[in-house]
Amino acid sequence: MNNVTVKKGFKYLLAGLGTSFILSATATADTVTIGYQGMMNPWKSVIDSDALEKATGLEVEWRRFDSGAKVITAMASGDIDIASAGSSPIAAAISRGVDIELVWILENINNAEALVVRDETGILAPQDLKGKTLGVPFVSTTHFHTLFALEQFGLDESDLKVLNMQPNAISAAWTRGDIDAAFIWDPVLSKLKQDGKVLLSSGDLSRWGKATFDGVVASKEFAEENPEVVTQVIKLMSDADEAYRSNKDSLSADSPMVASIAKMTGGNAENVLDVLALYEFVPLEEQLTCAWLECGEEGGAARALRFTSEFLEDQGKIPALKDDYSVFVNPSYAQKALEI
Repeated sequence: MNNVTVKKGFKYLLAGLGTSFILSATATADTVTIGYQGMMNPWKSVIDSDALEKATGLEVEWRRFDSGAKVITAMASGDIDIASAGSSPIAAAISRGVDIELVWILENINNAEALVVRDETGILAPQDLKGKTLGVPFVSTTHFHTLFALEQFGLDESDLKVLNMQPNAISAAWTRGDIDAAFIWDPVLSKLKQDGKVLLSSGDLSRWGKATFDGVVASKEFAEENPEVVTQVIKLMSDADEAYRSNKDSLSADSPMVASIAKMTGGNAENVLDVLALYEFVPLEEQLTCAWLECGEEGGAARALRFTSEFLEDQGKIPALKDDYSVFVNPSYAQKALEI
């Protein structure tokens, strides 16, 4: 079994004092800890099959989180080495000084996240949200797009009741009738659509100039000490995406990949393919272009992180902007994965 040198910086952000300090500890371990969330993507089939364990000989501790904000909190405390999170929590974390870097675009969210409203609420347009109650996980990509959408239609956050709710809580609140609307992802989104309608999608809002994505971030210290692990994670993600793209016309609810995705997300296998079709899974070669990971400050990922951070700063969600967000985008591991 391979040994992985893990150096973790434990960062405690004292928001009330506006200060931070780091306690560092160095340990040698043969376990890597990876955080993931419940959105549906081909990567879930890799987790279910133990492919990373087989490829590296490592023990992998998989930790599931309900939101990107919770993932980032775990990374800031040094509990997670590699994780998936949305572009909004990634931007917020970088802006707050969490020592991470974006190494892979898990998916272009496109239409896989949406603002959905209950049928009986009488909400026909975004302006009708005034005075209503909306659930959304704070500091998530859907929270970012919620605030952006309200801005586009002349609404302020104070014009309605915006509640910080995790996906499972949104599902339960919707069933009880406690909320009128939610901006959320699958598998909860599919459930809400059964007696609700989509008002806006993240794809709509992205086309209005504020794109969102789910990315893979790594602790800078961990990645520098264990580049082969990060590279292998990216390679397996890329291969899973390619397997989906190449076979999506022949996949069914009974296909092993689909069954694995349903198992790992708690969703219905019958819905998996419809959900996957809402995302764009960007090929490895395309990620290594100016559209995504390359080209420094002019690269797509760096620009999206800056735009998101500017919006979060304007909303008072982060204290300040970084001078250059491209230094937190590292394409080198994807470049190495291309060579495998």
